Amino acid sequence: QVHLVESGGGLVQPGGSLRLSCAASGSIFSFYAMGWYRQAPGKQRELVAGFTSAGNIDYADSVKGRFTISRDYAKNTVYLQMNSLKPEDTAVYYCNAELVVTISQTKPTPYWGQGTQVTVSS
Repeated sequence: QVHLVESGGGLVQPGGSLRLSCAASGSIFSFYAMGWYRQAPGKQRELVAGFTSAGNIDYADSVKGRFTISRDYAKNTVYLQMNSLKPEDTAVYYCNAELVVTISQTKPTPYWGQGTQVTVSS
């Protein structure tokens, strides 16, 4: 069984910074993709930043230049450094990983964390 545990959310003033962490644990053979999504009230869940299966990094246009995703392969952990936060960044942030648990698994399975609230407000 695979678990994704997020941490690092909270309340921050506009212009401030937060760092989110997501640690994956369990029986993991290989990752295909891993990243962060967010969902604001009344809106659809959207990709914020992620490592793709091709080895690239994607960012939402709204966070380019402000957010940075990084990864610690040894710890199966992905981070999201968020700088110059704006009120419109307020949302629940979810960690996502697409991975396989055995060498014989041909199609990756998506897993989600429980979400962590980020609120940007003065």
